[in-house]
Amino acid sequence: MQLGFVSAIFGDLSFEEVLQHAAAIGYDCVEVMCWPLGGPDRKYGGVMHLDVTDITQSKADDTLALCEKYGVAISALGYYSIPLSADVGQAKAACEHLPKVIDAAAMLGLSTVNAFVGANHTWSLEDNFKKFTEVWPAFIRHAEDRNIRIGIENCPMLFADTWPFGLNLARTPEIWRRMFEAIPSENFGLNYDPSHLQMQLMDPIAPIREFGSRIFHAHAKDMRVDVERLNEVGSLVLPMERSTAKIPGLGDIDWGKWVGALTDVGFDGAVCVEVEDEAFEGSVERRRKSLQISYNVLRPLIV
Repeated sequence: MQLGFVSAIFGDLSFEEVLQHAAAIGYDCVEVMCWPLGGPDRKYGGVMHLDVTDITQSKADDTLALCEKYGVAISALGYYSIPLSADVGQAKAACEHLPKVIDAAAMLGLSTVNAFVGANHTWSLEDNFKKFTEVWPAFIRHAEDRNIRIGIENCPMLFADTWPFGLNLARTPEIWRRMFEAIPSENFGLNYDPSHLQMQLMDPIAPIREFGSRIFHAHAKDMRVDVERLNEVGSLVLPMERSTAKIPGLGDIDWGKWVGALTDVGFDGAVCVEVEDEAFEGSVERRRKSLQISYNVLRPLIV
């Protein structure tokens, strides 16, 4: 396995500065955010460390040379917009940009692009699934033609204005089974983040056994469920009203068991720390501290 982090935490820094921090701490790789200019202004969205809108092979080679300079690889390209969005403009932009990210990954010689399936939060599960079967086969064919795998992150994207369905269909094992039955391609899988299962009061480790061959990439984000708050408000409120995103080691996930389960199924890809811990927001130094703590927790397990 390789240990990395998601570049979104340094959205105000250049790609070279991201690589400098990764190398100084000891990370092996970085998942590089590839949003287009003017992307969604939601928190942690819209970050662009690699502009893929007009990328050429020459630009891709320059990017790889910079990675070689610092000894830090690119684990995957990430673009987490909403291709099935109720917002027609957002859906159109996502559907137009995702193929560009796939093309850029091929130019860079990478194997993986990470994304959301998306969802229309005003529709039922069945209506969303029907739309998924209409929209996503073309993305997967595009990826297959370029020998790129697409890893879908399992974040439900639940906010006050998208509750209770959320903005990402791919949120539970039951839905993953249906997705992979509808699109059985070996290029279609998961970017597995245990925090989103923990947030939903589900076992974040058990699905690894069944879906191990579908896990192309992984995010390491912790989640702490406030049991006292849960007992006060119940499970029907917004999950983040009784849960808090944390960096690895400061939440409820047993990282030794999680990494152990990944090794059991033969996973040998990248595990990238995703920092969405509000306790570490602010200065570059504070954000870097979050990555150093996460590294100290995970490096003994990922060698």
